[in-house]
Amino acid sequence: MQKTRIKITQDKEHEAEIRQALKDNDGYCPCRPLRNADTLCMCKEFREQKSGPCYCGLYVKELDEE
Repeated sequence: MQKTRIKITQDKEHEAEIRQALKDNDGYCPCRPLRNADTLCMCKEFREQKSGPCYCGLYVKELDEE
């Protein structure tokens, strides 16, 4: 059975920049021009993808084998 884990980027400087941008953007993805339910962090695109980083690189999904 596969289990998905979500991790925060290991790049602390990038993490701080994105978190500040999220704060300044009322929680909406700073990398997307639209502000709607699909672009609230964690954005719909990231929630639906199986693995890999989110668009702005703050979060990373990894699949674990159990």
